[in-house]
Amino acid sequence: MALNKKNLTNLFYIFIITHLIIWTLVPTLTNNNLPLDTIEALAWGSNLDWGFNKHPPMSAFLSEVFYQIFGNQDWVYYLLSQICVIISFFAIFKFAEDFFENKIFCLLSVLLLEGIYFYNFTTPEFNVNVCLMPFWALTVLYFWKGFKDNKIIDWFLLGLFAGFGFLSKYLFVYLGLAIDIYLIYMIYKKKIDFKCMISIISFFIVLIPHLIWLTENNYITITYGLHRTGAEDSHIINHIRHPLIFLGKQIGILIPFFVMLLFLNNKLKTKINLQDNKLMFLLVINITPIALVFLTSTIMGVKIRTMWMTPFYLFFGVLVIYIFQSQINLNKLKGFIAVFLVLFIFSPFAYAYVSITKTDKRTDYQGKEEAKKAKQFYDDQVQVTGDLSFVKGNEWLAGNISYHLDERPKWIYDSNNVFLCNINLECIKYK
Repeated sequence: MALNKKNLTNLFYIFIITHLIIWTLVPTLTNNNLPLDTIEALAWGSNLDWGFNKHPPMSAFLSEVFYQIFGNQDWVYYLLSQICVIISFFAIFKFAEDFFENKIFCLLSVLLLEGIYFYNFTTPEFNVNVCLMPFWALTVLYFWKGFKDNKIIDWFLLGLFAGFGFLSKYLFVYLGLAIDIYLIYMIYKKKIDFKCMISIISFFIVLIPHLIWLTENNYITITYGLHRTGAEDSHIINHIRHPLIFLGKQIGILIPFFVMLLFLNNKLKTKINLQDNKLMFLLVINITPIALVFLTSTIMGVKIRTMWMTPFYLFFGVLVIYIFQSQINLNKLKGFIAVFLVLFIFSPFAYAYVSITKTDKRTDYQGKEEAKKAKQFYDDQVQVTGDLSFVKGNEWLAGNISYHLDERPKWIYDSNNVFLCNINLECIKYK
């Protein structure tokens, strides 16, 4: 089959559809219960607000939309994760079309991402990191469109998707800072005008309700985020140890990615032209956010959790293909495809093996049975009248009860015990 533009586009669609089907089916067939973060998002979604004790509301909102359509069917939330992934891949592919004349490079830019486990092995767990991915990708796409065409609609969509990204996870701020730095520089160089400020309007329209919620709740999500970094442990050695650990992990994560790249070009030598606007743009949106995370770890001495970096490498494929495109030997495609297929097939098999053989994971929890026990316990308590309307407890135990019962009692946070409550919040202790 000749690799013309139409065929390459069809191959891309075959890839993303296959990716979606495999990574929806494998966890559906091998997991007994939804993962922790997915149950957590569903718990929040049962009692929607503009924010929660750990994160802003977007992951809860999306999971609740799918719950209202499909109910408590586990496969739906694995599908939701993969929809986020393939939207990201689609945005990257469309973005790459402006950077490469040869469309095969667009396809390779996406296929290379199968060498980063953030985009396969970890994706079945719908969480804030997966939720952030499509908005990160769409923000970069419309930032580029705004910079290239300077259309009002593109700047508006930039702000809109950036707002959704911030409502997914605060780590989006690192991409936001990179964008702001680049915009200020381009305005200073008079390469774009103040039309870009339209993005600020749409950004804050999306964000204002959450900012109001944040001030009314003592900035609880920011406090939680700082606690997760270990910021309270201010030992001087952490300013060296944590950044070095961070760098080591990033190198380890990218090893399969660069192994795949070596099958296209085993020299990896090129001249970088910093006068190339496209290259500068790619460096800003890829390298600057990672550099800012590294600086945060160095200055504050905080640890960076590996999964937090999930969206940061979405455009790495475009960057390395752009840098080395003149040296890529398309005659070596068979070797690259072979390695790609090994990783593409190995990842779901590895996930299935871990899921089936290890029996002490959250996904082995008997959530449905526990929910039935809780409901029976509630029905047996004659002193409490009214239907089960609320479940108070942590996101995991109470969240499972809320998700698995057809009446979907709303979740209310309680850190110590699980309580079953009627509409008047008359509660009985369950655990």
